[in-house]
Amino acid sequence: MELTGRVTSIDPARSPRRSLSELIRSRADGILLFGITPPKVGATPERMAEIAEVTLRRLAPLDLDGLILYDIDDESERVDEDRPFPYLPTVDPARFATGYLAGWLRPLIVYRCVGKYTEVELAHWLASASPSDLLTVFVGASSSSQPVRTDLSSAQALRRSVRPEILLGAVTITERHTTRGDEHLRMIAKQASGCAFFVSQVVYDVDATRTLLSDYAGSCADRGIAPLPVIFTLSICGSLKTLEFLEWLGVVVPRSLEHDLRCATDPLSVSLDQCRRAADDLLRFGRRLGVPVGFNVESVSIRKVEIEAAVTLAGQLRTLLDDGAVADSGPGSRASSATRSSAWSADRESR
Repeated sequence: MELTGRVTSIDPARSPRRSLSELIRSRADGILLFGITPPKVGATPERMAEIAEVTLRRLAPLDLDGLILYDIDDESERVDEDRPFPYLPTVDPARFATGYLAGWLRPLIVYRCVGKYTEVELAHWLASASPSDLLTVFVGASSSSQPVRTDLSSAQALRRSVRPEILLGAVTITERHTTRGDEHLRMIAKQASGCAFFVSQVVYDVDATRTLLSDYAGSCADRGIAPLPVIFTLSICGSLKTLEFLEWLGVVVPRSLEHDLRCATDPLSVSLDQCRRAADDLLRFGRRLGVPVGFNVESVSIRKVEIEAAVTLAGQLRTLLDDGAVADSGPGSRASSATRSSAWSADRESR
């Protein structure tokens, strides 16, 4: 299958979508993001400018609501196995955005691995950021043994005191729910601490993710609070090396799908199809429960064919979200709280 990365351009006659901040504040579903990693430390200014230009050109045809810039940290202490790809520090995402992504005219979500920074550094960045077009996701330490300069709760408190108007997101992990059974309670706690949306780790285990979504919806119903947007990350896997890296990151790939990827002559097509089906499943399930669902597309590989396949997937997801969208996807157009609670109860009884 040929994957050029070209998708249909944005229709100028189409009604403009609300801003990302408005979509999140109104708890709308159908949010679409794309995630990228900044260049490696040591890249020349000319090389960083080239990377930014190529990235913006690839993303220009996509009707994205925002762009995620990841903050990469060394996670070698999290697992005993050797990392499939060597850890190479990347440029500060805020620096890359300010210096090289001026051509990106939509909101940015800048990740912060808060343990890398002092409170003074985080406070300075928060104070200098523009809340109109910037959101952030705070990420805690990858393991309890990892030394940190600022812990997650302190970083959350810092944002509340320095720049509470900057929307804060949090990470949610299906695999943590599978092993510990309390990820939905972590989400509730993060929601209470001021988080406005969630972005998941890469999702391949759809059944386990449905369980997490259902448990989160149930906890919200029990407390009489509205669920926040949950943005599921989907990533193309086009090679065994990428599969190995995903598993090293802690992503659970169901055995049947892993077999398909390992045996396929074109694993890229298998992965692309799986991501589309996962998105359709989770979108429908979220709407049934009354949980606003969106998607973030990323490529964990630097291979051009996988990056272009990720761009293709993002274009297809925009079509899925638009075709399956209800008129005005704000909370007023969805089921009432009683209907959502009833749908969650029915799902709980069926499990």
